[in-house]
Amino acid sequence: MGTAITFKRPDGKDASGYLANAARGNAPGVVVIQEWWGLSDQIKGLCDRFALAGFDALAPDLYKGKVVPYHDTDSANKEMNSLDFMDATTQTVRGASQYLARNGAKVGLTGFCLGGAVTVIGATRIPELAAGVVFYGIPPEQAAKPADVKIPLQAHFANKDDWCTPELVNGFEKAMKAAGKSLELFRYDAEHAFVNEQRQAVHDREAAELAWGRATEFFRKHLG
Repeated sequence: MGTAITFKRPDGKDASGYLANAARGNAPGVVVIQEWWGLSDQIKGLCDRFALAGFDALAPDLYKGKVVPYHDTDSANKEMNSLDFMDATTQTVRGASQYLARNGAKVGLTGFCLGGAVTVIGATRIPELAAGVVFYGIPPEQAAKPADVKIPLQAHFANKDDWCTPELVNGFEKAMKAAGKSLELFRYDAEHAFVNEQRQAVHDREAAELAWGRATEFFRKHLG
């Protein structure tokens, strides 16, 4: 449904990604950020789904063509740890946001796992954004303080998550509330990456559909 595109980062360098356009011409935009596996078919599928829901969706390729197979967690960890999160967010993700905003549309940001952490960083550093939806990812405080979040956030977390743990989520929620920030937070009795239907071991269809409905409703409210 979508297509591979190239777009400009604020520093003038080229970045690539997967774009799926909504049927209407003046649709709001959603930037979709990959898991630690890379720009997989599953993430492209989510862009297609956003397009069907009425949003132009662009997933920037933060690994520049590298996609890690689902079983290879060591390689995924290596790719994630070698990613410059600040450059990825303030340049590549911001460039994607600017691309979607070029016709005056409002733009939101969402991401999963690694992309969830990028979404929180983007919420503090990308002025083009109007709203963000976080899926099971929180960056370290030195990367993005809850007090610096500039947009309304919705967040989805799994109770059986040993990476983005319930304790971490409680701390994030507390810090956002203490800073007086807008946060809708949902917890699911599911495992990390429960939205990914390609990973049968962790996919929870009921939780995924509930989260999807909440996310698209939130974006419609804030992006139009």
